[in-house]
Amino acid sequence: MTRFLFLIPLLLSVIWFVYLRINGWSLKQGLKGFIYIAIFSAVIAAAYTLLLWLTGR
Repeated sequence: MTRFLFLIPLLLSVIWFVYLRINGWSLKQGLKGFIYIAIFSAVIAAAYTLLLWLTGR
């Protein structure tokens, strides 16, 4: 299951990109959303890393 965690930021970024294009906004205008996606994904990765370290796997 953890093998597919890279799909979370990829899927969120694609959804955000499509949303920007549908509403006629540029990537520069939507940069803040990509930053939020990166931060959210980093938090998820850190949580899973901590859980794996705590359980000894």
